[in-house]
Amino acid sequence: MENDHIIDLNRLKEMRVELTRFMMAYKFACDEINTKINILSDEFNYIHDYNPIEHVKSRVKSPESIFKKVLRKGYDFSLDSIRENIRDIAGVRITCSFISDIYVLSDMLKNQGDIKIVEVKDYIKNPKPNGYQSLHMIVEIPIFMTDRTENTYVEIQIRTIAMDFWASLEHKIYYKYNKEIPERLANELRNAAVVAAELDRKMEQLQKEVSAIKEENEEETGLAFLENGQIPTILMKTLSEYQKKIEQE
Repeated sequence: MENDHIIDLNRLKEMRVELTRFMMAYKFACDEINTKINILSDEFNYIHDYNPIEHVKSRVKSPESIFKKVLRKGYDFSLDSIRENIRDIAGVRITCSFISDIYVLSDMLKNQGDIKIVEVKDYIKNPKPNGYQSLHMIVEIPIFMTDRTENTYVEIQIRTIAMDFWASLEHKIYYKYNKEIPERLANELRNAAVVAAELDRKMEQLQKEVSAIKEENEEETGLAFLENGQIPTILMKTLSEYQKKIEQE
């Protein structure tokens, strides 16, 4: 009996270590994706005139939420089954300024060598019936631990500010009504999604027009600088501003 008790204790310790390692892998996966996004954001800030990344949020599902989904989907309660079937345990949401930014940013992530694209669902070109819009990517990245490499799934959602605003409020309304709302309100929500999509299109059109005007002005200004021999002064000013940014961090 005493030996059985020792075996049980050892097994419990092993299970605790495995569960801890299981959850840590998803936290590390979020950290990896966040690091990649931060690098892109910094490059946009330092080198380009425009940064399409507005906000970034990440989360790891709680064990309770994971187990509820396992029960709802009817999966086995093994870690291997959960790892393979529930691919949104780690989630990162990126909010962009414009619709075109979503596809630019998703292409940048796809082109990174250690990211494997598993699945892409484009709810922008094909919105959900309730009006929801976003680009969803399931990616797999390697997480290097002390004694193994864990290939871990992460769900990345990329959407505009208007899409995020609509989705956040829609989520709150549904939970207030316990996910069952009157048909009239469901129709109103779908109409609001159409309005949000129209706002995205209008703002993108305005942004394109402003960019065209800016490029035209820059071309004229550039010619004037060339004629006056002022290019070295501009370069020195740019380098000076960059150095100040680095020193402040």
